[in-house]
Amino acid sequence: MRGNTVDTLVTMANQIGDFFEPMKDRSKSLEEIAGHLRRAWEPRMRIALMEHVEHHRGAGLKDIVLEAVRTHKLI
Repeated sequence: MRGNTVDTLVTMANQIGDFFEPMKDRSKSLEEIAGHLRRAWEPRMRIALMEHVEHHRGAGLKDIVLEAVRTHKLI
């Protein structure tokens, strides 16, 4: 998955982050973001997002989403 597909995944992941970010407990927010990605995204979407984080430092991802992806296993 490259180009526009990764951009779409980044946008979707940021929307998930926007939903959970207001939680008072940041560690719970991170768990919820990662949990949502594990439950709702198919494996190839999660793999593409993780590759984007690994190879492009998660360009375009909000800090909370990047932290969730880096600290919680998505696969």
